[in-house]
Amino acid sequence: MSHHWGYVAVLFSAFLFGIGTTINKMFLASVSPLFIATVTELAGGFLLGCFSFLPRNTKLASSLNLPVRTKTVFVSRDLVLIIPMVLSGGVLAYWLYLLGLNNTTAVSAALLGNTETLFTMGIAFVFLGERGRLKDYAATALLIIGGVILATNLNIVNQDAFGSLFGNLLVVAGCFFWGIDNNLSRLLSVKRSLLQLGSIKAIIGGGLLLAITSLIGFQAAPSPVSIAYMAILGVFNVGLSLLLFLFALQEIGAMRTGVIFSTSSLFGAVSAFLILREPISAVQILAGLLMLFAIYILSIPPRKNLGSV
Repeated sequence: MSHHWGYVAVLFSAFLFGIGTTINKMFLASVSPLFIATVTELAGGFLLGCFSFLPRNTKLASSLNLPVRTKTVFVSRDLVLIIPMVLSGGVLAYWLYLLGLNNTTAVSAALLGNTETLFTMGIAFVFLGERGRLKDYAATALLIIGGVILATNLNIVNQDAFGSLFGNLLVVAGCFFWGIDNNLSRLLSVKRSLLQLGSIKAIIGGGLLLAITSLIGFQAAPSPVSIAYMAILGVFNVGLSLLLFLFALQEIGAMRTGVIFSTSSLFGAVSAFLILREPISAVQILAGLLMLFAIYILSIPPRKNLGSV
């Protein structure tokens, strides 16, 4: 299959994930963040589950080049990684992100999503012993600077700004738990495909969110139509987006896929501006571009040694 489909896939994945922030913001006007997280996680997990357990020799699996079912199985010691992966990526990350989105603008939340890259790197540095080059540390500093500018919008004096700051910090907290999830998923992917891990995480995480929702109680039960729309959002924003992302990984590699997927923050910011009519300040634009530039720097491969042969 031609590699250009990999580029198409990751761009469409970034678009789905980015515009999902805007659509979630619309749902938050009448539905609690917890309930939205529950429905979307379960719907996305169901789609991923349908693909993840396809036998490798099926025509659909081979034509899509999907990382489908393997022969290896999890053992009890894998639970040490699976449980925190589910809690961080399947429960806390999306829930905190939506809580933050409920208290800030979709523009800010979309652009702050780039901090996930920062946390993924930082956790790998501290706990997995990974070390980078000078350019990696410079890019990390740019990500931190951009994140701080976006979180505060350089204005923390008035009450409205403080409310936005609280929401921005919750969004960043959600990205922190996605960073944990990314590192745990990478460790577990030695035994099982990322697609299977994604389906397990979303289904179990969605089930736990449903249990929490039932214990807390429904403040205002959404209509069946609203639930159906949220399920559709989950299928596309959680399920199909990850499916296309993994397909792109197979076709064009992790570096190109990661860099192109970072455009999801721009898709989210632009869609919030066009659909929700949210303003985008010059500070937000500059901070967002700074973070995208930092991610680009991280993607630059090391120079080959051109010494004597």
